[in-house]
Amino acid sequence: MRDLDKALADILAIRSQIAAGTAFRGYGPATVAATSGIALVTALAQYLWLADPTAHPIAFLAGWGAAALVSAVLIWIEMQARSRRHHSGLADAMVQQAIEQFVPAAIAGVLLAILQWKFAPETLWMLPGLWQVLVSLGVFASVRLLPRTIALGGAWYFLSGFTVLLIASQSHALSPWTMGLPFAIGQLLLAALLYFASGGHDAED
Repeated sequence: MRDLDKALADILAIRSQIAAGTAFRGYGPATVAATSGIALVTALAQYLWLADPTAHPIAFLAGWGAAALVSAVLIWIEMQARSRRHHSGLADAMVQQAIEQFVPAAIAGVLLAILQWKFAPETLWMLPGLWQVLVSLGVFASVRLLPRTIALGGAWYFLSGFTVLLIASQSHALSPWTMGLPFAIGQLLLAALLYFASGGHDAED
């Protein structure tokens, strides 16, 4: 029985090593591009119906939390389907490794929002920029599983995050556009990088 357990553990270790050295093809360019549209729609909706985001930070954060959740669900659903098509028996291991790259940044983003809201609400103006910096770290962490050009997307979020922090520091105000535009451009850039890295043959097959 001990030999069987050891053999199973060795098989799992081998599968993990193979998955770690395989390019992940679970992200579909069209779905990633669709999340760009979600960011724009969210920004436009808040611009039209949320007159003063700084005075209503909960509504502002809830709107972007909902947008992030919808985007994550869309990507998750397609990731599962594409991984099974492209990675077959390695699908579960590949998906797990892909998620592990973003989990620390996602958890940090949620905890940061809660801590700022509860203990330092006057600093919430920093959140859009900080979220973009955290996304950049998640993208950079994923480079080993994705085409190396994806690092350009990480660079965009890194630069946009600090630019937004600089702009917002002048007024300490929340704006739907300092969230919507950087994320719309960033997701569209990631979609284009994924598309061209696949040679245009793997857009949503």
